[in-house]
Amino acid sequence: GGTQVAFTALQTGDIDLYLEYTGTIYGDTLGYAPNSDMVEVYETSKADLKELYGIDALPQFQFNNTYVLSVTKETADQYNLATVSDLARVANDLTIGSTLEFLNREDGIIGLQRHYGFTFANQVGINGANKYRAIDNGETDITDAFSTDGLLKKYQLVMLEDDLNFFPPYYAVPILRRGLMEEHPEIAPVLAELGQVLTNDVMVELNYRVDELQQQPRQVARDFLVEQGLIGN
Repeated sequence: GGTQVAFTALQTGDIDLYLEYTGTIYGDTLGYAPNSDMVEVYETSKADLKELYGIDALPQFQFNNTYVLSVTKETADQYNLATVSDLARVANDLTIGSTLEFLNREDGIIGLQRHYGFTFANQVGINGANKYRAIDNGETDITDAFSTDGLLKKYQLVMLEDDLNFFPPYYAVPILRRGLMEEHPEIAPVLAELGQVLTNDVMVELNYRVDELQQQPRQVARDFLVEQGLIGN
Protein backbone atom coordinates (compact mmCIF):
# COMPACT_ATOMS: atom_id res chain seq x y z
CA GLY A 1 0.00 0.00 0.00
CA GLY A 2 0.89 3.67 0.11
CA THR A 3 2.65 5.73 2.75
CA GLN A 4 -0.23 5.82 5.24
CA VAL A 5 -0.78 2.07 5.04
CA ALA A 6 2.91 1.32 5.57
CA PHE A 7 3.28 3.83 8.38
CA THR A 8 0.25 2.44 10.20
CA ALA A 9 1.62 -1.09 9.81
CA LEU A 10 4.92 0.08 11.30
CA GLN A 11 3.14 1.59 14.30
CA THR A 12 1.15 -1.59 14.96
CA GLY A 13 4.17 -3.85 14.49
CA ASP A 14 2.70 -5.64 11.47
CA ILE A 15 5.92 -4.73 9.66
CA ASP A 16 9.34 -4.11 11.16
CA LEU A 17 10.80 -1.48 8.85
CA TYR A 18 10.53 0.13 5.44
CA LEU A 19 12.16 2.84 3.36
CA GLU A 20 10.42 6.21 3.52
CA TYR A 21 11.40 9.55 1.97
CA THR A 22 12.47 12.41 4.23
CA GLY A 23 10.25 14.91 2.44
CA THR A 24 7.25 12.60 2.88
CA ILE A 25 7.90 12.20 6.61
CA TYR A 26 8.45 15.92 7.08
CA GLY A 27 5.51 17.13 4.99
CA ASP A 28 2.89 14.38 4.91
CA THR A 29 3.42 12.50 8.19
CA LEU A 30 4.47 15.41 10.42
CA GLY A 31 2.58 18.17 8.58
CA TYR A 32 5.36 20.74 8.17
CA ALA A 33 5.44 23.19 5.25
CA PRO A 34 7.79 22.34 2.34
CA ASN A 35 11.43 22.89 3.27
CA SER A 36 14.49 22.59 0.99
CA ASP A 37 17.04 22.29 3.84
CA MET A 38 18.25 18.67 3.67
CA VAL A 39 19.78 18.63 7.16
CA GLU A 40 16.84 20.31 8.89
CA VAL A 41 14.31 18.04 7.18
CA TYR A 42 16.21 14.90 8.20
CA GLU A 43 17.02 15.95 11.76
CA THR A 44 13.48 17.18 12.47
CA SER A 45 11.96 14.05 10.95
CA LYS A 46 14.25 11.79 12.97
CA ALA A 47 13.61 13.60 16.26
CA ASP A 48 9.83 13.85 15.83
CA LEU A 49 9.40 10.23 14.76
CA LYS A 50 11.20 9.12 17.90
CA GLU A 51 9.39 11.52 20.23
CA LEU A 52 5.88 11.10 18.83
CA TYR A 53 5.86 7.46 17.72
CA GLY A 54 8.92 5.72 19.18
CA ILE A 55 10.08 5.06 15.61
CA ASP A 56 13.80 5.09 14.82
CA ALA A 57 15.11 6.71 11.63
CA LEU A 58 18.52 5.45 10.48
CA PRO A 59 20.98 7.54 8.41
CA GLN A 60 19.54 8.49 5.05
CA PHE A 61 20.67 6.75 1.89
CA GLN A 62 22.65 8.47 -0.85
CA PHE A 63 19.80 8.90 -3.33
CA ASN A 64 17.40 11.82 -3.35
CA ASN A 65 14.20 11.01 -5.24
CA THR A 66 13.00 14.60 -5.42
CA TYR A 67 11.25 16.42 -8.25
CA VAL A 68 13.37 17.52 -11.20
CA LEU A 69 12.56 19.41 -14.40
CA SER A 70 13.86 17.68 -17.52
CA VAL A 71 14.26 18.57 -21.20
CA THR A 72 15.59 16.85 -24.27
CA LYS A 73 19.22 17.39 -25.18
CA GLU A 74 18.06 19.31 -28.25
CA THR A 75 16.03 21.73 -26.13
CA ALA A 76 18.88 22.13 -23.65
CA ASP A 77 21.27 22.97 -26.48
CA GLN A 78 18.82 25.27 -28.27
CA TYR A 79 18.16 27.44 -25.20
CA ASN A 80 21.46 26.83 -23.38
CA LEU A 81 19.72 25.23 -20.39
CA ALA A 82 21.58 23.73 -17.44
CA THR A 83 19.66 25.12 -14.45
CA VAL A 84 16.11 26.15 -13.59
CA SER A 85 17.33 29.76 -13.55
CA ASP A 86 18.33 29.30 -17.20
CA LEU A 87 14.84 27.97 -17.87
CA ALA A 88 13.27 31.02 -16.20
CA ARG A 89 14.65 33.22 -19.01
CA VAL A 90 12.73 31.37 -21.73
CA ALA A 91 9.88 29.62 -19.89
CA ASN A 92 7.25 31.97 -21.30
CA ASP A 93 7.95 30.44 -24.73
CA LEU A 94 7.77 26.82 -23.61
CA THR A 95 5.15 24.20 -22.74
CA ILE A 96 5.45 21.88 -19.76
CA GLY A 97 3.75 18.50 -19.78
CA SER A 98 3.61 17.23 -16.22
CA THR A 99 1.54 15.12 -13.88
CA LEU A 100 -1.70 16.61 -12.64
CA GLU A 101 -0.38 16.29 -9.11
CA PHE A 102 2.72 18.37 -9.92
CA LEU A 103 0.53 21.07 -11.49
CA ASN A 104 -1.47 21.42 -8.28
CA ARG A 105 1.17 21.08 -5.56
CA GLU A 106 2.65 23.95 -3.60
CA ASP A 107 6.00 22.16 -3.84
CA GLY A 108 5.33 21.65 -7.55
CA ILE A 109 4.63 24.17 -10.30
CA ILE A 110 2.72 26.61 -8.08
CA GLY A 111 5.60 27.29 -5.72
CA LEU A 112 8.30 26.73 -8.33
CA GLN A 113 7.09 29.55 -10.61
CA ARG A 114 6.78 31.90 -7.67
CA HIS A 115 10.23 30.96 -6.33
CA TYR A 116 12.00 31.48 -9.65
CA GLY A 117 9.74 34.24 -10.99
CA PHE A 118 8.53 32.81 -14.29
CA THR A 119 5.44 31.44 -16.00
CA PHE A 120 5.26 28.72 -18.63
CA ALA A 121 3.51 29.52 -21.91
CA ASN A 122 1.35 26.41 -21.50
CA GLN A 123 0.78 23.75 -18.85
CA VAL A 124 -0.56 20.34 -19.88
CA GLY A 125 -1.48 17.62 -17.40
CA ILE A 126 -0.18 14.24 -18.59
CA ASN A 127 0.16 11.29 -16.25
CA GLY A 128 2.36 8.22 -16.46
CA ALA A 129 4.74 7.34 -19.26
CA ASN A 130 2.73 9.50 -21.70
CA LYS A 131 4.48 12.64 -20.43
CA TYR A 132 7.79 11.15 -21.60
CA ARG A 133 6.34 10.27 -24.99
CA ALA A 134 4.98 13.81 -25.33
CA ILE A 135 8.37 15.43 -24.73
CA ASP A 136 10.08 12.89 -26.95
CA ASN A 137 7.83 13.62 -29.93
CA GLY A 138 7.92 17.39 -29.44
CA GLU A 139 4.38 17.96 -28.13
CA THR A 140 5.86 19.47 -24.98
CA ASP A 141 9.21 21.08 -24.15
CA ILE A 142 9.66 20.23 -20.46
CA THR A 143 8.46 17.57 -18.07
CA ASP A 144 8.60 16.96 -14.36
CA ALA A 145 10.13 13.74 -13.12
CA PHE A 146 11.43 12.10 -10.02
CA SER A 147 15.21 12.14 -10.12
CA THR A 148 15.52 8.34 -10.10
CA ASP A 149 12.97 7.62 -12.86
CA GLY A 150 14.24 4.91 -15.19
CA LEU A 151 12.58 6.57 -18.18
CA LEU A 152 14.97 9.51 -17.86
CA LYS A 153 17.61 7.12 -19.17
CA LYS A 154 15.42 5.69 -21.92
CA TYR A 155 14.66 9.12 -23.38
CA GLN A 156 18.12 10.55 -22.59
CA LEU A 157 16.67 13.62 -20.90
CA VAL A 158 18.75 16.40 -19.35
CA MET A 159 17.89 17.14 -15.72
CA LEU A 160 18.03 20.84 -14.87
CA GLU A 161 19.82 21.79 -11.67
CA ASP A 162 17.56 23.31 -9.01
CA ASP A 163 20.13 26.07 -8.46
CA LEU A 164 17.95 28.15 -6.12
CA ASN A 165 17.10 25.12 -3.98
CA PHE A 166 13.32 25.05 -4.28
CA PHE A 167 12.43 21.37 -4.29
CA PRO A 168 12.27 19.64 -0.88
CA PRO A 169 14.70 16.75 -0.29
CA TYR A 170 13.34 13.24 -0.67
CA TYR A 171 16.22 11.12 0.56
CA ALA A 172 15.39 7.49 1.29
CA VAL A 173 15.67 6.65 4.97
CA PRO A 174 14.98 3.36 6.77
CA ILE A 175 12.45 3.76 9.57
CA LEU A 176 12.09 1.02 12.21
CA ARG A 177 9.23 0.06 14.50
CA ARG A 178 9.46 0.75 18.21
CA GLY A 179 12.00 -1.50 19.92
CA LEU A 180 13.51 -3.08 16.80
CA MET A 181 16.89 -1.35 17.19
CA GLU A 182 17.24 -2.72 20.72
CA GLU A 183 16.26 -6.23 19.61
CA HIS A 184 18.45 -6.29 16.49
CA PRO A 185 21.22 -3.64 16.59
CA GLU A 186 22.99 -5.45 13.74
CA ILE A 187 20.39 -4.00 11.34
CA ALA A 188 21.91 -0.51 11.39
CA PRO A 189 25.38 -1.26 9.91
CA VAL A 190 23.90 -3.55 7.26
CA LEU A 191 21.49 -0.87 6.03
CA ALA A 192 24.21 1.78 6.24
CA GLU A 193 26.34 -0.33 3.89
CA LEU A 194 23.48 -0.60 1.44
CA GLY A 195 22.72 3.12 1.70
CA GLN A 196 26.23 4.05 0.62
CA VAL A 197 25.94 2.31 -2.77
CA LEU A 198 22.40 3.37 -3.69
CA THR A 199 23.07 6.69 -5.43
CA ASN A 200 20.78 8.56 -7.84
CA ASP A 201 22.62 7.19 -10.88
CA VAL A 202 22.39 3.65 -9.56
CA MET A 203 18.67 3.99 -8.85
CA VAL A 204 18.02 5.35 -12.36
CA GLU A 205 19.77 2.28 -13.78
CA LEU A 206 17.90 -0.18 -11.55
CA ASN A 207 14.54 1.47 -12.29
CA TYR A 208 15.42 1.39 -16.00
CA ARG A 209 15.91 -2.37 -15.83
CA VAL A 210 12.42 -2.73 -14.35
CA ASP A 211 10.50 -0.03 -16.25
CA GLU A 212 12.04 -0.41 -19.69
CA LEU A 213 13.69 -3.82 -19.81
CA GLN A 214 10.74 -5.40 -17.94
CA GLN A 215 12.95 -7.32 -15.53
CA GLN A 216 11.42 -8.48 -12.24
CA PRO A 217 12.18 -6.13 -9.30
CA ARG A 218 13.22 -9.03 -7.06
CA GLN A 219 15.74 -10.25 -9.64
CA VAL A 220 17.07 -6.75 -10.33
CA ALA A 221 17.61 -6.22 -6.61
CA ARG A 222 19.33 -9.57 -6.13
CA ASP A 223 21.60 -9.08 -9.16
CA PHE A 224 22.65 -5.69 -7.86
CA LEU A 225 23.43 -6.99 -4.37
CA VAL A 226 25.56 -9.75 -5.88
CA GLU A 227 27.34 -7.29 -8.20
CA GLN A 228 28.20 -5.10 -5.20
CA GLY A 229 29.42 -8.04 -3.16
CA LEU A 230 26.81 -7.41 -0.48
CA ILE A 231 25.46 -10.97 -0.71
CA GLY A 232 26.84 -14.19 -2.14
CA ASN A 233 25.77 -15.52 -5.51
